[in-house]
Amino acid sequence: MIPELGHYALVLALFVALVQSGVPLVGAATGNAAWMGVARPAAIAQMLLVLVAYGALTWAHVVSDFSVSNVVANSHSMKPMLYKVSGVWGNHEGSMMLWIVMLTVFGAAVGIFGRNLPPSLKARVISVQGMIGVGFLLFILITSNPFLRVVPAPLDGNDLNPLLQDPGLAFHPPFLYAGYVGFSVAFSFAVAALIEGRVDPAWARWVRPWTLAAWSTLTAGIALGSWWAYYELGWGGWWYWDPVENASFMPWLAGTALLHSAIVVEKRDALKTWTILLAIITFSLSLMGTFLVRSGILTSVHAFAVDPARGVFILVLLAIATGGSLLLYSVRAPSLKTGGLFAPVSREGSLVLNNLLLSTATATVFIGTLYPLFLDVLDLGKVSVGPPFFNATFIPVAIPMVIAMVVGPFLAWKRADLLGALTRLWTAGVATVACVAIAAYVTNGGGPLLALVGIALAAWAFFGSLAEFAERIRLFRIPVKDSWNRAVNLPRSAWGMTIAHACMGIAIAGMTGTSAWQSETIKAMKPGDTATVGAYSVHFDRVGTVQGPNYSAEQGVFTVTRGGNHIATLTPQRRSYPVTRMTTTEAAIHTTWLSDVYVALGDPTQNGTAWTVRLYHHPLVPWIWIGSLGMMLGGLVSLSDRRFRVGAPERRRAAKGNLQPAE
Repeated sequence: MIPELGHYALVLALFVALVQSGVPLVGAATGNAAWMGVARPAAIAQMLLVLVAYGALTWAHVVSDFSVSNVVANSHSMKPMLYKVSGVWGNHEGSMMLWIVMLTVFGAAVGIFGRNLPPSLKARVISVQGMIGVGFLLFILITSNPFLRVVPAPLDGNDLNPLLQDPGLAFHPPFLYAGYVGFSVAFSFAVAALIEGRVDPAWARWVRPWTLAAWSTLTAGIALGSWWAYYELGWGGWWYWDPVENASFMPWLAGTALLHSAIVVEKRDALKTWTILLAIITFSLSLMGTFLVRSGILTSVHAFAVDPARGVFILVLLAIATGGSLLLYSVRAPSLKTGGLFAPVSREGSLVLNNLLLSTATATVFIGTLYPLFLDVLDLGKVSVGPPFFNATFIPVAIPMVIAMVVGPFLAWKRADLLGALTRLWTAGVATVACVAIAAYVTNGGGPLLALVGIALAAWAFFGSLAEFAERIRLFRIPVKDSWNRAVNLPRSAWGMTIAHACMGIAIAGMTGTSAWQSETIKAMKPGDTATVGAYSVHFDRVGTVQGPNYSAEQGVFTVTRGGNHIATLTPQRRSYPVTRMTTTEAAIHTTWLSDVYVALGDPTQNGTAWTVRLYHHPLVPWIWIGSLGMMLGGLVSLSDRRFRVGAPERRRAAKGNLQPAE
């Protein structure tokens, strides 16, 4: 009965979504308050129904109900409970259920927490969310129903892909989908604003917290996915410009541009049409990522579906959402009033430059990802676009972007003095030069020129952000106690910006260190052999067998030393899953604050006396994920700013006679 309950809950959710998408929209158009009032309860009802359906699917996985086709295809009675729960979204049907859960939660959140929104705008936003819900609920019910039955029910299931039976994949998709779907709220605000024909600083204040929430969770999702690829796939890498990796990176880049563009709308009532366009593009790129992963046109460990019919359905949804919103934009955007003017050298000008560079970076990734697919579809041949292309096109755009990121906050609004801003950055410049010199000394010359450029950018971003914060609190220019009081009373958005920008510098240092100074040794080793990687010696002690809950494994034991001193004992595994008949590599990693020693046990040789062993030394690689999670933390700190709280102080600002947001 539970699966049937889930199916009927989805059907009812579709009916509610139809009401939600139509009734409040008509009410807003006619000024009917009662009809506009339908938006909030409809959004909440849709969320509750979808949660019931998702709970039913989760229950079927937890109790191993093998009468449900989705459970048979993706579960097994011996699978650990964590992966029974995470296995719900470890397949196409379940992942789409997670998508619609996130969508309805965001829609209901607008209804619950958007109490300070004008009723007509709120009704339109929730209506657009309902329209998106209609499309995806239809997609699930028509092409991807997770509640289909199997008669007769088998005694056991086919198990989940072993690569997905990992804690990283248990947490990566929810964060990633929260980011993807969170941008739907910015999209809905943009469409609602176009319908109303009004975009102003208040609109930017309303849309920014939703964009911040989506950006922060997408940052965490990308970081977790990179971390999983690093330690689970056994190849020692953290990013390969895989098309599915790019599918999440593109909306992140566009979302970053949207965040910064919305600041200009909020502060200066400018860049309004551009910000609306960015909101449309960002969510469209999220939809395109869904199409790439589920259309069957990509072969990747990240891709789920291989059914072209599903791909066509999502492509139609993408065409309707993107095409319809762009058509509305072309009609209504010219009528939006232009905002305040500003000089090229100003805070606004730096944010415009930031947007142009981020948009160019997004375009390079977009072209490199889709160009081979277009050629293949048109039967014009097959080409491979890999890391060399992306490194050659993306890095030259990223360098000025990071430089401008540091200088921009030192510029005044409307008109600024560039030379004066650079003068106040002298401490960051000195620290940057010192870091480059230290890197060159430690690495005996620094290696490739780009490595030193990367360290320079990392140091510039980190120390420049700290310098800007010190400037805000007037550190060492007034008594320390007064500086502390200024720091405590700073808006949390200022704290969040400093944390995010500084942590981007940390992440850049990690990316540079592991890319430029990585050491790698791949060789056939027998127990008793010793190999070196970087400054470390790795001794192969022995191989044993380990029995897991649903796998058996060969486990190697390796002793890592440096200068004769014991550093760590590492136990990489080579796991065999009998149900799926797949073998996976479980790397063993010794992590310090400055580097990783990475050991992966590969296949045995033909005579069975030796094993292929991959050894890596990754300088600074932990900083990638420290920095990435720090950026997420910065976004969450900004999100906690009192300007973004429920019932944000519009009435208080009006009472003070100051309708513009505080600096």
